Amino acid sequence: MLFAFSIHFYHFQKTGINTYAESRINTYFKTHENHSKLLSSNFELMKNTPIKVLIVDDNERARGMIRKYLRGLCDDLCECDDGFDALDCYEKTLPDWVLMDWEMKRMNGLEATRRIVEKYPQAKILMVTNHDKKDLRQAAHEAGAKGFVTKDDLQALRPFLD
Repeated sequence: MLFAFSIHFYHFQKTGINTYAESRINTYFKTHENHSKLLSSNFELMKNTPIKVLIVDDNERARGMIRKYLRGLCDDLCECDDGFDALDCYEKTLPDWVLMDWEMKRMNGLEATRRIVEKYPQAKILMVTNHDKKDLRQAAHEAGAKGFVTKDDLQALRPFLD
């Protein structure tokens, strides 16, 4: 301990305490400034990366409402009106997010979600529906959906898409 103190004391005498402290502070800030710039540039890249969203809903007005809400949140939108078509559309576009309705004619949203996630485990699907039932939420989760949003609260989409 005394030896370490005497080395530091000798360094302070030789270079001056202010110079030593300044050099340590400058080194610290240069290191963190570079780290900060790196984080900031990575954040900018992420922020500027276009987001692709697939809207799957059999109701044209509902798709329009969702499309209108997504303006400014995503850069590329695809739409289809049935779970069966969603399988093909997902494969062609590989969207970042799928906003899936529950009730549709040929194939419902739960079955479409199950099939997409089975083939593409990394798929991110949100159930967007008028129905807010506990058992439906559970079924959506079991099918592989990452979340559940009701159509009367589309602002709940923002945390997922940001």
